[in-house]
Amino acid sequence: MFRRTSFSDKALSSCSQAGMVNNLNDGLAWGLLPVFFADVGLSISRIGVLAALYPAVWGLGQLVTGALSDRVGRKPLIVGGMLTQAAAIGWIAATTGFAPWALGAIALGAGTAMVCPTLIAAIGDVAHPSWRARSVGVYRLWRDGGFAVGALLAGVLADWFSATTAIWAVAALTALSGLIVLGRMYETHPVGATLSET
Repeated sequence: MFRRTSFSDKALSSCSQAGMVNNLNDGLAWGLLPVFFADVGLSISRIGVLAALYPAVWGLGQLVTGALSDRVGRKPLIVGGMLTQAAAIGWIAATTGFAPWALGAIALGAGTAMVCPTLIAAIGDVAHPSWRARSVGVYRLWRDGGFAVGALLAGVLADWFSATTAIWAVAALTALSGLIVLGRMYETHPVGATLSET
């Protein structure tokens, strides 16, 4: 089951790597971005607002995106969400000031809302009930491992180069992850799905 979920099934493996990268950039948002904002002189209260915007949009957005994935399919939301996250992270690295960063935090939350409920729904689409729990466990191993990978990657890059370099690197990885899903994943939802491709 580990090999099937991690590597051999194109949808399951695409979701596993996207889940890991999603949590990798989530770790960046919680760990490095507040330090980045503080280093350029943003007040604690404004850093708190930026930190709150991201999960607020993410949490509320899932109420819409989860249902939307039942109507339009899983793959468009996963690809779109990963690319939206990448653009938002790159925007934060490329701009300065509270208002542009607030826009970036909102976009990052929107992208995460597109991805989070949809990834687990796609796993449920593919995994048979007899082995679904094992497949979800492997997926969560990769997804939750993203926190550790993100913390190490962002910390090392920020220490060796700069926080901006670390942010750009995570943006690039997130975009690459979205492109992998675009090229590798098949649509898993019954609406337009081609499950025979598995």
